[in-house]
Amino acid sequence: MLAAELAKREEPFVLATVVRRERASSARAGDMAVITADGEFHGWLGGSCTRPTVIREALRALADGRPALLALSPRPDADKRAGVAVFPMTCHSGGTVDIAIEPMLPRPRLVVFGLSPVARALARLAGAMGYAVEAADPEADEEAFPGADRLWTGKPPAEKKRGGRAFAVVATMGERDEEATLEALALEPDYLGVIASAKRFSQIKETLLSRGAAAESLERIHSPAGFDIGAQTPEEIAVSVLAEIVYSSRKAAENTDAAEEAPAAEAIDPVCGMSVEIATAKHTAEVGGRAWYFCCGGCRDRFLAAPRRWLEGAASGGSA
Repeated sequence: MLAAELAKREEPFVLATVVRRERASSARAGDMAVITADGEFHGWLGGSCTRPTVIREALRALADGRPALLALSPRPDADKRAGVAVFPMTCHSGGTVDIAIEPMLPRPRLVVFGLSPVARALARLAGAMGYAVEAADPEADEEAFPGADRLWTGKPPAEKKRGGRAFAVVATMGERDEEATLEALALEPDYLGVIASAKRFSQIKETLLSRGAAAESLERIHSPAGFDIGAQTPEEIAVSVLAEIVYSSRKAAENTDAAEEAPAAEAIDPVCGMSVEIATAKHTAEVGGRAWYFCCGGCRDRFLAAPRRWLEGAASGGSA
């Protein structure tokens, strides 16, 4: 039910499913959980000790949009498999559990400005490609854009969803060019294209600069929008623009993959030995002049009931 509601509202979430288990894990093949973009966990995947790892990997999958297969094993070094990310299983019951992580992202949003034939062709073709199409123009109606998901006769809201992508194309073709470009800039889209000649776009930029638009924002605009494929008809121009959107989206994903990100700071739960991401840890305690981080409330309670025992274990290099 929750997954269906989130999908209906086009809110990002992750569907996690147990696809394999070995005794004595309390999970069963087919057990499922939903992890929201806020890190909320709903469902059952075995003991609560699995949750921090699943939540962390689920949020990572939401960020890069890629599914993953992870395994929690009491013998992580011996359980390495191709295509599987292996993490230590610290539940006292032991056992191994494999969990498929599938990010469910909202459809990419494309806002088309204008009533021109190119704007209408863009809306039709983008809808067929799976975009959530929104038409923005004071005279936009269902007759002009019969397949659009939304129509805006005023300024479209800047409601970029977490994990979602947003694109905008100004195809006003001489009608409200400057106004539409300003409205498109306000959306802060991943891609903004303006269909205009080089001379006309130079005039648009000059006008927008005089109105206070940031030069840096204007430099990120693609104009003339679309790849140079010798397009002539509205449909051909729409194809060239959508091809550029696809290309720029793929390049952005590649650049994200190539960027070297600093690993998140982690601490070891002194009770169970699990790695806990410090920035998102929900269960902490201040003992012995330092902060301690725990995978769950149960570990924190056990620690606070006899801190000396666990502090000695931590000092010796492991949990007691």
